[in-house]
Amino acid sequence: MRLDDRVRLTTDPREAAVALLDGHLAALPTETVYGLGARADLAAAVAQVYSVKGRPADHPLIVHIAGTNALEAWGASIPRYARTLADSTWPGPLTLVVNRTSAAQDFVTGGQNSVALRVSAHPIMSSVLAHLVKLTGNDSIGIAAPSANRFGRVSPTSASHVVSELAHFLSHDDVVLDGGECGVGLESTIIDCTGAHPRLLRPGAITADDVERLTGLECPAGSIVRASGTLARHYQPAATVRIVQAADLRDRRSLPPGAEAPAVGLLAMAGIATPAGVVRLAAPHSADEYARVLYAALREADALRLETIFAVAPEPAGIGAAVIDRLTRAAHNS
Repeated sequence: MRLDDRVRLTTDPREAAVALLDGHLAALPTETVYGLGARADLAAAVAQVYSVKGRPADHPLIVHIAGTNALEAWGASIPRYARTLADSTWPGPLTLVVNRTSAAQDFVTGGQNSVALRVSAHPIMSSVLAHLVKLTGNDSIGIAAPSANRFGRVSPTSASHVVSELAHFLSHDDVVLDGGECGVGLESTIIDCTGAHPRLLRPGAITADDVERLTGLECPAGSIVRASGTLARHYQPAATVRIVQAADLRDRRSLPPGAEAPAVGLLAMAGIATPAGVVRLAAPHSADEYARVLYAALREADALRLETIFAVAPEPAGIGAAVIDRLTRAAHNS
């Protein structure tokens, strides 16, 4: 079905797979966020991903594969700890950066000698890949899929987010596959597996502590490898994001008399009260819920044309660290 004259919206995974087969784009649901997918072996299709997103060509893409059996097709000299992570967490919200084979070409890797790989736990994404495997006869086929939004902006967690942001940039041959709202809500954890021990490039639902527990190796942060979503300024709404403490909110006053609409929104845990004259964007009860609603709340602020978003971050345990990471990047240079 068509949402409007510009976007082909479907709930059929096979329709998305056929679009990908023919070199077109498909916005696809994952458990983290929606991705803008193209066949990872077609340079022209991948170039369209970069064009639609307005993404710099040296920013590598994550390649989604159907299962761990495809790991060796894309990755070379894979360390034992990387295989352990794949076996323990895939399908799931973890991306592994490994040395590449010839299957991963420069147009996917941003010119690096490594490739980022993931197996999504979302059943619809899995179905698209299964259809694509059958259509191509290649069980190692990959879908290059960064988040389905304009570069540097807020990632989408529903099909409607994708349509509202990318409708003007997609062609009639491209597809938006509606799989409902994403369950995790933040992008996957990225681990650099090109060295002797794992390194954390981007926090997510799977933490550095999880990686250390599974591998028995330390997992420090930082690497010279470039990866998606690691720029200091990223995930930004039009509104200015300011990270504040709960105590800072007590000094807020009501809007001045005659003001037509609130200019400030609040994103904070449910136990934190909303000051007078401030729009409550979300009141999550846990860090997991905070992660799940974060991007929708940032988009709601823009829909309401708010000028400022006050965000009280959750505790840094578990996925809370990833929430703080995204808020910090959203607030950078505010």
